Amino acid sequence: MLTRKQHELLMFIHERMKESGVPPSFDEMKDALDLKSKSGIHRLITALEERGFIRRLPNRARAMEVIRLPDSMNPSLGGKKSKFEPSVIQGDLGRAREPVSASTIAQDENPNAPVTIPVMGRIAAGVPIAAIQEQSHTISVPPEMLAGGEHYALEVSGDSMIDAGIFDGDTVLIKKQVTASNGEIVVALVNDEEATLKRLRKKGQSVALEAANPAYETRIFGPDQVAVQGRLVGLFRKY
Repeated sequence: MLTRKQHELLMFIHERMKESGVPPSFDEMKDALDLKSKSGIHRLITALEERGFIRRLPNRARAMEVIRLPDSMNPSLGGKKSKFEPSVIQGDLGRAREPVSASTIAQDENPNAPVTIPVMGRIAAGVPIAAIQEQSHTISVPPEMLAGGEHYALEVSGDSMIDAGIFDGDTVLIKKQVTASNGEIVVALVNDEEATLKRLRKKGQSVALEAANPAYETRIFGPDQVAVQGRLVGLFRKY
């Protein structure tokens, strides 16, 4: 059961995708729903994702997939159920393959077999870079490292997280999620443009992205500027 605003946003995204294939910006969604701030859009998108209507694709600004529509369709669609094939709203950073879900482990003949996880490019742990692009290769991960849900991996560039044991050239394993607790290390998308690996701190309406290296300053943002793309759950290193 969707609220009126959740339903309006879902249908707006769906109609825009059908008409032009161009994803609506957060400002466009805010104006379409007559909301005062983009934080309301973030909450609605999170609610739609939690209810299984959309899925945000990691590593790409503003990219999401419409999985299904409500049983009771919007009148503009004729009020009928129809066969719906998911379509991808392409974001700013190029197309990538879907991360592998840990739930597929149970479908394998050998549930202890390593799981193939896509490596989705490089992530900044230092000076900001245009980090995440598209799948470059894959790695095999022991299933016991996956705590359910979808995962992807990133190569680390920079030294701002060295005091947390994360070095330049490491590969980090990320669980896809849109929320995180204070103190957790996350992939954060800043202003829909810059991806970075930092420790998350929240205080009131402020969001801090904290380095683990005294040479780097903690960066403070408003709640609308930072979107969590996943949480660090593992690390791989070559010697």
